[in-house]
Amino acid sequence: MEERRAAGRTVTLKDLASELGIHPSTISRILHSDSDVARGAASAATAERVRDLARKRGYSPDPQATGLRTRRTRLLGVIVPRLSDLVLATMYEGIEESAAELGYSTFVMNSLDDPAQQRRKIDIMLARRVDGLIIGDAHSGTSLLPELTARKVPFVLMNRRVPGYPSATCDDVLGGQLVAQHLWDRGHRKVSVIAGEPYASTAVDRTAGFVERWRSLGGDISDDAVVWSRFDTAGGREAAETILMNGTPTAIFAVNDFAAIGAMGALRSHGLTVGLDVAVVGFNDTSLAAELPIPLSSVRSPMHDIGRTAVHLFQRVLDGDRVEPVALKPTLSVRESSAMVAPLLAL
Repeated sequence: MEERRAAGRTVTLKDLASELGIHPSTISRILHSDSDVARGAASAATAERVRDLARKRGYSPDPQATGLRTRRTRLLGVIVPRLSDLVLATMYEGIEESAAELGYSTFVMNSLDDPAQQRRKIDIMLARRVDGLIIGDAHSGTSLLPELTARKVPFVLMNRRVPGYPSATCDDVLGGQLVAQHLWDRGHRKVSVIAGEPYASTAVDRTAGFVERWRSLGGDISDDAVVWSRFDTAGGREAAETILMNGTPTAIFAVNDFAAIGAMGALRSHGLTVGLDVAVVGFNDTSLAAELPIPLSSVRSPMHDIGRTAVHLFQRVLDGDRVEPVALKPTLSVRESSAMVAPLLAL
């Protein structure tokens, strides 16, 4: 962590307290305690002021530390939106496995895809003097990554990418292209996309890959046919309802399996049979996909290997190597939800 010096010395709790006019013990409880203790120490607004100033001044919770790069704890912090998500849980299994092989311990925290929570959880991890971070919830356009770089915090992105930073991801653009080619080859010409959250590279890249390949094949897809949504089943159902308001496509590509499952529920409620009336394809090929009443076609993302790769990239970052992003190759698992040729109304 970067240690900025004023008058030749490290920034301390007393420096922060003096600048803010708050007692050092209050500053300490806010920065070094869990959320319940911090809430008892000060208001939410005051706590945010303290954390903002600590970040700006490069305050280190360990005043003896010379920085994360020179004092190793063999502890690796991992932050994800939700570990209850099967995709992220599988990636974390890969992280734990690979980290253990390299002599590291890991611990994981959930951000709920909330930037404020993300910052708070990262501050907690850094207070525990982790050697660095694997970040699985990066948002496009975030100021967090430049700040961590300026503070000399070693980190690697996982699952989502941001240009200019080392990352381990699926080749999401290729995944979207595979779906477009599959649906085109099955005779579909009227398609829609449930695109996910626009701040996530997974959503943007999978959608872009699909749309670009579809148009290169000679297909037409309007902006109205691409609906941005949450990644969960409720988001998929709502997006499918929006799509159906503008007419019934013969195929829907959802950028993750849970959104696809939500879309399947919406289609069923409209009296449509998945795989016969409307094809549906998801992404990630979670263990659930093949076990649904109508098995779901899905792009298989190498989730476990993504987690392992993130750890190896992190080790190289710690060693001072120049690390380029790694995008692992997906494949398409075709099942009953999209195996048939498109219905005649598509032709």
